[in-house]
Amino acid sequence: MKFNKWTTQHTKGLIVGLISPLIFVPLTILILSLVQNYDFDQLWHRFVLNRNYRGMVISVSVISNLIWFYLSLNREKYAFARAVIIATFCFLPYIIYVKFIA
Repeated sequence: MKFNKWTTQHTKGLIVGLISPLIFVPLTILILSLVQNYDFDQLWHRFVLNRNYRGMVISVSVISNLIWFYLSLNREKYAFARAVIIATFCFLPYIIYVKFIA
């Protein structure tokens, strides 16, 4: 297996993969508030203060990286797709810490 050097596509994929879940956090909370019949403010307050809930919301928000991964594979931008996967794994230590250690 041949490994390519780090390119601008890798950098773009890493940035998109790190920012996308953070943008989808409010959207996830909004969807949960609509489904569970809570106010957005209540769930946002719960997200800020409750570590377990924060871990759950971030875990669901990381799924947004699948969109970028799928689109980049269809366009055969493999460096971008690889960087999105790396960015997804960057969230893993925090999620494990919040769910199991803290």
